[in-house]
Amino acid sequence: MATKIRVNDNVVFSQKEPFVLIAGPCVIESREMALETASTLKNITDKLGIPFVFKSSYDKANRSSHESFRGPGLDEGLDILAEVKDTLDIPVLSDVHSPEEAEIAGRVLDIIQIPAFLCRQTDLVLAVGETKKIANVKKGQFLAPWDIDQVVEKLESTGNHKILLTERGASFGYNNLVSDFRSLVRMAETGYPVVFDVTHSVQLPGAAGDSSGGEKEYAPALARAATAVGISSLFIETHPNPAEALSDSATMIPVDKMENLLKEIKAFDDLKKGI
Repeated sequence: MATKIRVNDNVVFSQKEPFVLIAGPCVIESREMALETASTLKNITDKLGIPFVFKSSYDKANRSSHESFRGPGLDEGLDILAEVKDTLDIPVLSDVHSPEEAEIAGRVLDIIQIPAFLCRQTDLVLAVGETKKIANVKKGQFLAPWDIDQVVEKLESTGNHKILLTERGASFGYNNLVSDFRSLVRMAETGYPVVFDVTHSVQLPGAAGDSSGGEKEYAPALARAATAVGISSLFIETHPNPAEALSDSATMIPVDKMENLLKEIKAFDDLKKGI
């Protein structure tokens, strides 16, 4: 039987329920920008009746260059996310990079994300599971869909069955990704809700030399396709002005384009699920 993962009365992850939007800037650039973007997205999703979780990273530990902006760090970043959560009454998600971080971040985050590059790090996976918070595992670009079963078993070994599985594209030669939509079907066979990461799936890893490139013009098409196949959630990074973003500027969707995109996706989701 497919699992339902309930965050609160409004946000439920399920292959059969209306899709949940996970969205926000790639990295927290400032307190003001995080609050403003979260507020704008909340207004849009409230208007459209779409459940919403705010996502932004307090530390981008996997930047191509050591000189790239990483974010405000653990303490300040969690303070900002806590303010977003409390001020706007919305769940928050961010990623962690070590077992020690997982325990600290779990005091604030509603959903703890295991990054794609770290999804096979056993100590990290177990630490996230032991928080008993919802764990969102981003399937590594180097994994086959069925390889996620081992990660699921690690999380389940902690007694935590609140698991989300995210597809974010698979490595396709150098500096390129491809989305295999069979992956969504195969990962759903675990019984856990599946998330499709729209904007990371159009990333061109390392293609800009000291940063990643991207082809965000294809993001709407991939979002429609994934929704038609069947997902519990879409993960979309968005920014007030992507051209000036300090991380993933090539793939983020402008906030002012989100309402029309979400209207279109919602129509596909309603049709797929008979809502």
